[in-house]
Amino acid sequence: MLRHFAATGDGLPPDGAVEVDAPDAGLRAALSAARAGEWEPAAQLLAGTRADRDWERRGQCSAGLAELALHHTGWFDEWRRVRPGDPDVALVAAELEIDRAWEIRTAARARYVSREQFQAFHTVLRDAIPVLRTAADLNPGDPVPWRVLIAHAMGLGASREVFDEYLARGREADPHHVGLHGRAVQYLAQKWYGSHEEMFAFAESVAAGAAEGSPLRGLPLHAVTEYALEHEAGIGKGPVAWSRIEGHVEAGLDLSARFEPGDRRAAGFRNHLALALIRSGRETEALATFRLIGTDARTFPWAYLGDAREMFLLLRQGVRAQVARRTPYFGGSVAAPATDGSSGPVDPSTAAAPVAAPPVAAAPAIAHVGAPLRQVREAVLITGTSMRLAPAPGGGTFVETAPSADPPGRRKGMRTTLLGEGELARLAVTFSRGEKWPVLVASKEGADYTLQLYRDGRPVAAHVWWEDPAEMPTQQEAAERASALTTAYGKTDHRPLAAALRGTGDPRHHLDEAFAALGLPALPADFGHRPEVLSEVRGAELVERRSFLRAIKESLSSDSDGTSGGELPPLS
Repeated sequence: MLRHFAATGDGLPPDGAVEVDAPDAGLRAALSAARAGEWEPAAQLLAGTRADRDWERRGQCSAGLAELALHHTGWFDEWRRVRPGDPDVALVAAELEIDRAWEIRTAARARYVSREQFQAFHTVLRDAIPVLRTAADLNPGDPVPWRVLIAHAMGLGASREVFDEYLARGREADPHHVGLHGRAVQYLAQKWYGSHEEMFAFAESVAAGAAEGSPLRGLPLHAVTEYALEHEAGIGKGPVAWSRIEGHVEAGLDLSARFEPGDRRAAGFRNHLALALIRSGRETEALATFRLIGTDARTFPWAYLGDAREMFLLLRQGVRAQVARRTPYFGGSVAAPATDGSSGPVDPSTAAAPVAAPPVAAAPAIAHVGAPLRQVREAVLITGTSMRLAPAPGGGTFVETAPSADPPGRRKGMRTTLLGEGELARLAVTFSRGEKWPVLVASKEGADYTLQLYRDGRPVAAHVWWEDPAEMPTQQEAAERASALTTAYGKTDHRPLAAALRGTGDPRHHLDEAFAALGLPALPADFGHRPEVLSEVRGAELVERRSFLRAIKESLSSDSDGTSGGELPPLS
């Protein structure tokens, strides 16, 4: 595993770049404007999807806007006031009512939900009926309100006649709407109001009626996920024949091969396909599928197993380990990423000359170390990683990893295999050990920014500015984190930092506020927008990757002025 693990990462984006249900550029801009109190971009976006009859995108946009409105309501209240009869307002309002109900119930299994939670859940859903009916009435020919109504029917345990009506109305509007049919598969699952046989028969029928190459052809993979939650599908247990499940997995692989790597239309079924392949013990094909997914993780199926992003990354890591472990030590090599858009290795007998996979940019990360550059240079030698250092204005040193300085194709080594590549926070644990100075690591993960403080190889405090304001910490949580951070930097008043930690605006702006509150120099202006921002900073130095033994020797033999003495001193 140690020999081959690094190679399994070829073609995979770094962990920090993975984002769950990432909005497209238009929705991201509308969400950003809404956080600033401007509802007009959201209104224009949804009106455009309605005019274009782009129902898939419309459903994704309305869900994203409702999620924001759940915890950041001012902009949406103003939109409703100004345009009370707007069909787009009505759609977001319907989505919002479902989100409010599920926030009370939570996504936990029924046995873990209290009676009081269920009562409040059902009360909110019953009160939402007029809102949902208004959304359907104001949006004739739009299948998205009927997808929302099916979710409402699931929560209230509505009769089969009600479900059938909602599904029929939605299919009348668009017989090939993926979001509508995906929700119907959930309703028909045995854990809700159907059975395994009914769920699979429905998914198979819908897929058979879809056009060749349509993402709806992947609907049976949704059913495989729902089924596997109740049975160990990977070892053939349960009432559904294993050959039937295996057939859906094979069809999913064929469908995936029709789409380019990173295609957003394919991300929905590809995430289900990856989990199905893992459960089937087909890790090599699962790894290829993760490469095709790229950064576009989805809430389902991963949210069924825990935190969606965490489970996506954990299982992706596990797949890499299994593939590396099963590759023979001598004479074996990990299959390179396919270059034809397929989810498996290219046949060498028919393939053209191999094309190198495009390099994947590391997630931006930078650290401020409270020590002079000379001391930091000596400390980072032990990491065995190429790192760039630059003096920080006002004191201390900025540090970042420098993968661009590594020769192409150079073996990464055991240390990188175990610790991970480009993980500046993990490296900070190593090079801060035994030192008194603090190391504050700022990193960007998807659209979010993380701040982590280390001292003497130990984590002291951590905070994340989520793009989703629902994740804002409580006042007490922010005060505790701010106190830990300000104490490390000799500050007595933690309140300015606590206010920055509770900011719900631009995460990058709040990161700057935090550095200012700690009395630290401002981060380079381009941080978060491109990697290796120190490469253009005056006075920056490069500490190149070296072997473990060489790093030990240089660390022990450094003179007080930071130059190498050449001779290794006695260990005594």
